[in-house]
Amino acid sequence: MATMIPSPHSLATGVGALPHTDPKQACDDVLSIFPDFPYIPTLPDRSQLEGIVFNDSEQLPGRLIREDRLLFDSTRDQTAAMEKVYMDFVEGNFADYGLHREYASAFVEMMSRKIAKRSVLKCQVTGPVTFGMQVVDANKRPIYYDAQLADVLSKMIALKACWCEQAMRERTGVTETLVVLNEPYLASLGSSVVPVNRETVRAGWEDISSLVEGGLGIHCCSNTDWEFVIGLSPSVISLDAYATAKEFLLYADSIVPYMEKGGVVAWGIVPAEYRIFATESVDSLYSKYLAIRSQLCSRMPEKLFDAQSLVTPSCGIRFADRDGSLVIMEAAAEISRRIRSGEADAHT
Repeated sequence: MATMIPSPHSLATGVGALPHTDPKQACDDVLSIFPDFPYIPTLPDRSQLEGIVFNDSEQLPGRLIREDRLLFDSTRDQTAAMEKVYMDFVEGNFADYGLHREYASAFVEMMSRKIAKRSVLKCQVTGPVTFGMQVVDANKRPIYYDAQLADVLSKMIALKACWCEQAMRERTGVTETLVVLNEPYLASLGSSVVPVNRETVRAGWEDISSLVEGGLGIHCCSNTDWEFVIGLSPSVISLDAYATAKEFLLYADSIVPYMEKGGVVAWGIVPAEYRIFATESVDSLYSKYLAIRSQLCSRMPEKLFDAQSLVTPSCGIRFADRDGSLVIMEAAAEISRRIRSGEADAHT
């Protein structure tokens, strides 16, 4: 069963994608900028197979890739392949659900590093809602709307998440791991246009949480029903605080007890899109972060806020070159340094 991670005390880390195409260079950059809380990036510019959903699709029953789209072949009987996922889930057989270089080159590269002294190592896996809403059947219907396929999907992702955390522990030497479900489609909670059933979401979360032993988090870079997300008790809630902090803070009555119980909020205060980032400075972003901290700390101690927070870019970094990604990551690291040095208390 998934557990809370050690308090990160406002360390900085990254989120998902980098624009790099060299996995060695990507891992070197991450370990240099985020030495105490590294993460394993994805490299979607390297190939389509490393993009969101595609990178976790290798074991999907009935998978088809046609005209650059990921599809489920509902014209053929997929019973045997689906039954295998069910049996593997029940028996905890995750060995067949690993990531391979053509789908996750940076993950494979990071597995060659010995980084035991780091506090936590983080990776991302596509969440079942986003996965299931992006993959369609022969009738162009998202497979997440098929109850059985949604169930199989959550179990497949549970096995993949389990494989990831075991690989991180065994190959890098870290003792604390964090698997974050990349779930931008959770923005559909409450939508009448693209509805998502809350109980299906909850059941999928419970499947994944039941197999993961370390930290299990959720990243959603759009506004959503944060009350529902908090109620799942993820180890980490990762959000685009630059764009959606105002909406998130409306749930302060739930955020405060969540953090008191050991939950961590990863505040994506640094814009991940370079065009937007270029309109800001580290000082202006730091001020925005302090405003969030001040608002929430009217209801909780600063010490608790700082202990249960991470500082991150708002999402995966794309639409930038390597140099652009470096300054975005370094901005998050600098905000972290200012908070951890006690500078924030001088502003209160």
